[in-house]
Amino acid sequence: MKEGMTQRQDIPGENRFDVIVIGGGSAGVAAAISAARGGARTLLVESAPMIGGELISGISMLGCLSTRGDWIVGGVVTELLDRLKPLGGYIGPVFDYRALHLVCFDTELMKIAVMQAVAEAGVHLRVQAFFCGIETDGDDTRVRLMHKGGEAWYAARVVIDCSGDGDVAVAAGAPSEKGAPGSGALQPPSLVYRVCGVETEPLLRFVRDNPAHFGLGDYPGLGMDARQCAEALYAQGQPKVLLRGTQGLLKQAIDAGEMYPTSVLAIVPTSTARKEVSINSTQLAGVDGTRAASLSEALPQLMTQVSQGLAFLRRRVPGFEQAALAAVAPKIGVRETRRILGEHVLDEADIMQGRKRADGIAKGGHELDILAVDGHRHETIAEGGSYDIPYECLVPRGQRRLLVAGRCISSTREAQSSVRVMGTCMAMGQAAGTAAALCALDDGWSGDVRDVDRTRLRRTLIADGAVLEGTL
Repeated sequence: MKEGMTQRQDIPGENRFDVIVIGGGSAGVAAAISAARGGARTLLVESAPMIGGELISGISMLGCLSTRGDWIVGGVVTELLDRLKPLGGYIGPVFDYRALHLVCFDTELMKIAVMQAVAEAGVHLRVQAFFCGIETDGDDTRVRLMHKGGEAWYAARVVIDCSGDGDVAVAAGAPSEKGAPGSGALQPPSLVYRVCGVETEPLLRFVRDNPAHFGLGDYPGLGMDARQCAEALYAQGQPKVLLRGTQGLLKQAIDAGEMYPTSVLAIVPTSTARKEVSINSTQLAGVDGTRAASLSEALPQLMTQVSQGLAFLRRRVPGFEQAALAAVAPKIGVRETRRILGEHVLDEADIMQGRKRADGIAKGGHELDILAVDGHRHETIAEGGSYDIPYECLVPRGQRRLLVAGRCISSTREAQSSVRVMGTCMAMGQAAGTAAALCALDDGWSGDVRDVDRTRLRRTLIADGAVLEGTL
């Protein structure tokens, strides 16, 4: 038993599961749904009052389509989007005419879709429950949770760490890295907010007539200059707009002290009915998402930036004159903390060269995307294509009954900046949940997640709608 853990009691039957997923964000939701549908008795644990993570924060899904515009994920992602359509919450893929296809949707209706999918899959749920410890005992891995009602132990054959920060893997003794090599610098977190009452046509007309203010035409494969991209963005008719802190209107406001320093201000549609968009622009350097004190100190500063950003939009950006604050994300969005070291470390070459693997269990297609308050390194994958993620990236070194999925998988900092987006995280979550169920329900299983039948895993994922083949 690890030092500092209280003596556990015998675990009652209702607290015993085949698979336990720690973290109810995008990766965790996909993992839990997939494990449960695979026949495993599954528990999903989330520290917040509601599941969904970044799915319900206000941002759109990146990583669902490559820069070329090919869908590179399916399965649970597709199902959630299909659930949104009859609710009126699906906007669809929107191209930013820079390099990215974003899947846009109504944040509030996504809350319903996520909950429906988890419930219908038969997933057991614990919200407002905090992971406190882990130990292995015979055929079980045991986790300690603190939640309403006090402390309790739970057991499973396989545990999946979808905490984002690798909390479970680190507690179990897995090696990890954090931040930039040498300096330990982390990408800044953001607090996303939504604004309603935005008039799309004046906004897009302003972009069309003033392309120098906006991020446009980064991908050479477009064969379009900034003015042509601005015209195409106007014709598309969706308020997907990017301002950069190093150019045009946003730089002028930062230099004048009207705006806080930030590398980008991204505007994304969230509801046509409410004339609503989300704003992703708040950034604060030096915040460590693995430390409660650091996040607590950052929160009031980020909230002040929300107020400043809204004032800037109303004053300087056409279409926002009558805009009103609709919502602020329920928690700070963290881009980068720990990376768990696994049996394979995904690296920059894997990403940028679009490497394919016969044993891939998920695809990624988001650009290399490292933000700082004073800059933004972004590079598109070769030919605007995609890359494959091997199962070994989900398997922490030295662990037998533990998998990881989401932004904390085994990768270099550069690769993590691509895999951290929701579409890719959900694809990895689906793979981890499927693998966990295959292991847990196999009477002949060795007790080591490395020994999952890879052929059967890929076959099951493809049957469940995952995209593993046929993309550039």
